[in-house]
Amino acid sequence: MEKQRLDKIIASTGKWSRKEVKNLIRHGQVLVDGLPAAGPEEKADPEAAEIVVNGERLTYQRYTWIMLNKPAGYLSATEDGRGKTVLDLLAQELRHQGLFPVGRLDKDTEGLLLLTNEGGLAHDLLSPRHHVDKVYYARVAGHLTEEDCQAFAAGMTLDDGLVCQSAVLEILSAGEESEAHVTLREGKFHQVKRMLAYRGKPVLYLERVKMGNLTLDPDLPRGEYRFLTAEEVENLRSL
Repeated sequence: MEKQRLDKIIASTGKWSRKEVKNLIRHGQVLVDGLPAAGPEEKADPEAAEIVVNGERLTYQRYTWIMLNKPAGYLSATEDGRGKTVLDLLAQELRHQGLFPVGRLDKDTEGLLLLTNEGGLAHDLLSPRHHVDKVYYARVAGHLTEEDCQAFAAGMTLDDGLVCQSAVLEILSAGEESEAHVTLREGKFHQVKRMLAYRGKPVLYLERVKMGNLTLDPDLPRGEYRFLTAEEVENLRSL
């Protein structure tokens, strides 16, 4: 792999900022192949060199994968003049790694959102031909019925001409306000909201809870994020 600046390599793990890395190097707490680092601008092959920081051997990952529990009020974009984006929720050192959202959640939709800098796998996860299910929890105004489930299963063409493929509507509770899980294999603009509105059941709250074989971590607070484990990334690749 092409050599990179040492401070960039270490900061890419998300554990330290560039400023912190420079301080560690200055105090002799960074070793490269057993020798103290000469400076933050020193270059090394991140996949071949043995880099030790504070006694901990660095495990370099070429790509970064993050699970974010998205709160309402943030745009699923890398930059947008209209308001805050999901990148604003990340530590400063992560905002310079070329991370982008895998798909999008509406500004007021919460839940599971992946961010990465691995374009190929991100594209595959979003491609309809790979049939990666996305599961949403929805609370709606109105009484959901078996007829609604059948309409979702059959697919529907909305009043504005949008053609929606077959989807799964699983009723969790029914009443003046109903709850359901909706499973899609496509992700058209505002699709869950538009399909439910077409059935006369406007969405009051929407949260994505699963994407493929990856479920939103129940221990991850709203607005917080964590790195995916190597196993979780491999599971995504298996899709």
